[in-house]
Amino acid sequence: MTKKIKNLNLNFGPQHPAAHGVLRLVLQMEGEVIKNADPHIGLLHRATEKLAESKPYNQSIGYMDRLDYVSMMCNEHAYVMSIEKLLNLEIPERAKYIRVMFDEVTRILNHLLWLGAHALDIGAMSVFLYSFREREDLMDCYEAVSGTRMHATYYRPGGVAKDLPSTMPKYEKSTIKNKGELESLNYNREGSMLDFLKDFTVRFPKCIDEYENLLTDNRIWKQRTVGIGVVDSSRAIDLGFTGPMLRGSGVNWDLRKKQPYEVYDRLDFDIPIGKTGDSYDRYLVRIEELRQSNKIIQQCISWLEKNPGPIMIDDAKVAPPNRENMKVEMESLIHHFKIFTEGYCVPEGEVYAAVEAPKGEFGIYMISDGANKPYRLKIRAPGFAHIAALNEMSRDHMLSDVVTIIGTQDIVFGEIDR
Repeated sequence: MTKKIKNLNLNFGPQHPAAHGVLRLVLQMEGEVIKNADPHIGLLHRATEKLAESKPYNQSIGYMDRLDYVSMMCNEHAYVMSIEKLLNLEIPERAKYIRVMFDEVTRILNHLLWLGAHALDIGAMSVFLYSFREREDLMDCYEAVSGTRMHATYYRPGGVAKDLPSTMPKYEKSTIKNKGELESLNYNREGSMLDFLKDFTVRFPKCIDEYENLLTDNRIWKQRTVGIGVVDSSRAIDLGFTGPMLRGSGVNWDLRKKQPYEVYDRLDFDIPIGKTGDSYDRYLVRIEELRQSNKIIQQCISWLEKNPGPIMIDDAKVAPPNRENMKVEMESLIHHFKIFTEGYCVPEGEVYAAVEAPKGEFGIYMISDGANKPYRLKIRAPGFAHIAALNEMSRDHMLSDVVTIIGTQDIVFGEIDR
């Protein structure tokens, strides 16, 4: 009599044991091989779309930061672009360049976090420390323009909240740092924020080389990523993939090139694409995107240094008064109060605005009924389509490969559950 071996049902997770993005996979196993993977997600539904329908347009910008909470300004960008389309606003050139520059700073922030966390997940420890070292400098740029390291609310309908600062915060004297250490920490903080960022863009390619030295030809790294989670180009399109997940499968699609917004059509950069559509190709695509984003930032810095100008449209219906006037004139104070409490009415219509966020196409679909808040808001989050493919990508792989596949998808639940 032959004994039939039953499939084993295994609870894998929660991955990410914290209050942000709890993924529990119910795996059906045959020995060590996965036959079915059912993702269960929990704890992150904050009803962002519904909340936005009960608030004036400009009060929901900060909610966008908290969707994909490691690609903050890119989310804001799609939201303010959708409002600007409805209002038919043309924003100042300087504001466009600032937005593009910070979109690319955000892309680097996202990819560095992805690289460090993904490497840590599959056994490469040092890269995590290296990537977070570089993230600190970019976080300082976020903080310099918005006062906060992550959730900036910096993009506003009509431009950006304020111009780039002429100084950078410096490390101050303390009991644990001597004069020499302070000087070395502050050497690139003597000038403006643009000077600080320019210094970063000069140093950063060597940092990427360090990551590549550790990983790209590393035997163990290749064993963990080559041939894992393969999706061919036609299937990637069918599944609704966007961003590095789509380009890793060999599809040359990037909104910055195919449907250019702001000033991307004036900038020189390349779109990396993969060949085989496995986890290793997606790693190579993201590494090259770090280099290309660095190149875009350099071009934006060069333009911004030569071209001062307004960073917000001169339209009192949408733009708040400047802060100096607001503090001394009663009319400006009332204007400021009305803008931020009641907002402004937007013409009737429907609009879809999308940006090439670090994880893929992040889009906002909005319907206006002419009031000061959206009638309907729907968010197109790139990660939603990616996690939907988790079962297909992990079928017939070993248990340990699931970790690689979760990592290669670059999932953030803030935007998936919304």
